[in-house]
Amino acid sequence: MYTNDSCHNALRRKLARTLIGVAAAASSFSAAQAAVNLAAGKNTFASTELRQARLAVDADSRSRWESNHGVSPSWLTVDLGKTSNLEQVVIDWEAANPETYEIQGSNDNETWTTLSSQSGGVFGDRTDSVDVSGEFRYVRIFATQRSRGNGWGYSIFDLEIYGTPLSGPDDPDEPDGPGDPNVPDVPDEPDLPDNLPAAFQPLYPKGAEVLERIQYVDTDGTLVTLMGARPTERHARERGEPWDAPDQGPGRYLTFPPFYFQNRTFGLEIRDSVPAGGDKIEVWLHVNANTFRGTTFSLFRNIENPDVRDFGWSLNYGFNNPNEGGQPICHAGKRECMMDFNSNWRTSPHSPLKVGDKIELAPAPRLLTPVIDGGGERYYSFEQLYVVGEGMRPWYGIAPNLDSEPLPPDTLLGGQASVSYNYSEEPHRMFQQMANNIGIKNSQRFVEGRRLFHTSFASGEHSEFSGSNPVFDAHIGQLGPRYNNESCIGCHQNNGRSQPAKAGQTLEGYSVLTAAFGSQDGAVPDPFYGFNVLQKSQDASQESYAVNLSHYEVTTKELNGGDVVELRKPYYAFQGPTPELYSVRQAPQVIGMGLLEAVSEATILAGVDENDADGDGVRGQPNWIKNPETGAVQLGRFGWKASKLSLRHQVGTAFLQDMGVTTPTYPSRACQKTETDCHNNAADTHIDNAEMDRVGQYLALLGVPAQRSLRSGYPDGIRVSPEHDVNPERISQGKDVFTQTGCVACHTATLKTGDTHPMAELRNQTIHPYTDLLLHDMGPGLADTLPQGDAAASMWRTPPLWGLGSLQFVQGGQENVRYLHDGRARTLDEAILWHDGEAAGSRQNYEALSPAERDALKQFLNSL
Repeated sequence: MYTNDSCHNALRRKLARTLIGVAAAASSFSAAQAAVNLAAGKNTFASTELRQARLAVDADSRSRWESNHGVSPSWLTVDLGKTSNLEQVVIDWEAANPETYEIQGSNDNETWTTLSSQSGGVFGDRTDSVDVSGEFRYVRIFATQRSRGNGWGYSIFDLEIYGTPLSGPDDPDEPDGPGDPNVPDVPDEPDLPDNLPAAFQPLYPKGAEVLERIQYVDTDGTLVTLMGARPTERHARERGEPWDAPDQGPGRYLTFPPFYFQNRTFGLEIRDSVPAGGDKIEVWLHVNANTFRGTTFSLFRNIENPDVRDFGWSLNYGFNNPNEGGQPICHAGKRECMMDFNSNWRTSPHSPLKVGDKIELAPAPRLLTPVIDGGGERYYSFEQLYVVGEGMRPWYGIAPNLDSEPLPPDTLLGGQASVSYNYSEEPHRMFQQMANNIGIKNSQRFVEGRRLFHTSFASGEHSEFSGSNPVFDAHIGQLGPRYNNESCIGCHQNNGRSQPAKAGQTLEGYSVLTAAFGSQDGAVPDPFYGFNVLQKSQDASQESYAVNLSHYEVTTKELNGGDVVELRKPYYAFQGPTPELYSVRQAPQVIGMGLLEAVSEATILAGVDENDADGDGVRGQPNWIKNPETGAVQLGRFGWKASKLSLRHQVGTAFLQDMGVTTPTYPSRACQKTETDCHNNAADTHIDNAEMDRVGQYLALLGVPAQRSLRSGYPDGIRVSPEHDVNPERISQGKDVFTQTGCVACHTATLKTGDTHPMAELRNQTIHPYTDLLLHDMGPGLADTLPQGDAAASMWRTPPLWGLGSLQFVQGGQENVRYLHDGRARTLDEAILWHDGEAAGSRQNYEALSPAERDALKQFLNSL
């Protein structure tokens, strides 16, 4: 982008700021304490950081904060450390500056007061000096519109805030972001170790704001919960046939109907006065786009009627608008449509509401006709469980007739972001669902990101209902000349893994990463392929670079009790040149990634034991990765070798290396061949910053299915869905065996997310991913030839185990499930027996188990 960092201009800016500071000090000389620059060296955080936010307050006129390009609004916040009497704000803008912006103040980093609104700003270096007043701890520069000619974002050389601190000690740390007031306080995180890389930066700094609140307590004690929703086709307990009929296929509750990504998401604002001593709950309808008319709202599952099975509620209502003559017409952006109730309709007679009462919510959105986009008019939505005084809760079905009941905490693999049990017999769609606690606006961000994930960058068509869903015209013809797939969903089948590779056939949906011989960290690209093999070409006359699974080398191993397991090591044949170094990778499932991104660096690094101090043979080490956009060194979390530091990094890499689609992370197709100068591309990218955010938000908010370790309350004589035909006792035994064999040394059962992720849904969650997110040496049997960063060829990140039991449904049958990085293992037995190196002790313990103990352990894994 345009910069002007010459020594002459730096000196001019420094002189101007000095004169401004002298004037500010002189104007307040009569005060008991002269105004000083309160911002110098203080903590900062920003909406985005192409260059670090702290560079705006480092007293270096040559350095600057820079936001992501093309994103408005964008903001930079300074924490002054204590409440201060503000007098003046001086902003030394780089050329990329706003035409309009606000200076805002806050004492909780959540509720903001506008101190000054500025307009008329012009493109080019400039210094704004703005008089302000008020007593605040936090000051935010909130840029709303770029200046004319600014094709980038927003950039500040120096931000100075003049005033006087109020007497007294520094204010306490800011309160946590909004979360669930009924979840116990999360213990203090461990301290970061001292041996961090010199350029280390946390992924999300302390004090980062939430994108959207999902729950808070009003000043009068009212509990306010904000529930996001999307359209569905049918009800939660509707199978593809009546309950007492033979199986005729799945229901249509978890589907995404045509046009789902526009004009059809909404949310409920639930204002619960009961925990504050009140007797009433208000529910306000919020429409995310355009207008709904005739939306119905059903509450309280009718447990008094034994004939209620598929659906049925005791209170059936709607949302009327007093500003529309009492008609059920509700507009986006207006808070007008509300209904309320003050009794529990689950009892007969109705009883007063009390904390702990269960309320099943079943809204059914309906669009104003004629429908604005030509799509459908009437839909159903998720049937959610609200617990009075607590909030939204993932649920499972108990007697009578699968009545909704909150799932116990130990089943919530993804905390409150877990997905409820499914009773419409759609287990193959369980990896595609929103987090249970998703916010209202985030539900729209989710579906917009999902659309991109399902779009062909050749035709622009959606992978589902291609004849009905609008073509994404902006992305037609953006597929690279060489590629591996046309869409994200093409590799991640149903958001799961690659389709299985077969001997003698081409690897479809797999990645083949490459590097030059002698590359110690995989950063030197293969001289022919670059960083990976792009197997397909749009030009039929071009040479094929297909990679085939040539054959397997087969060995066998006998377990205690006589079971024989066949182990297969794959070998590959390249139609192009054989790379100097390479690694074959299957696509992993994509659930729960936001929760893993929300785990703090300190929590992950607390598991490092590089010198095996406890003598258990398990070490674990981090993979430090250079951020391709900022240059900061950050902790790797994603990928088979933890080589990707964030969802944004993962998404940008996949777009480039699998589809040849450019993004702000990798703005040129040249980045597939080399990192040298590939970021110096000012041209527009195929995916812009806003769309990158949407794909990242979609992946972050994909929920994790709750553990299926409980029996459900099906009526006598009714067929139990296969995914719910479980043995809780055997699963519990298997969990104990899993622990006793030492598997939890790497597959850490419980982690807690931090309080800095921008998604409130992901903050302060107790999760059970069964990973430590660290690298472990797994021995020569699993080694390939390609290192990545600090990960040697034999080192692999511990993969999360959540979702393991759903793979048989998501992949279209157990025969299509593959385990380990290259998909060589067909069964859990095979996957475990390939463990070596640091995992050798656990593998040996598994081999010595009785057949009954091994079966229990596998039943536990298949419940996850």
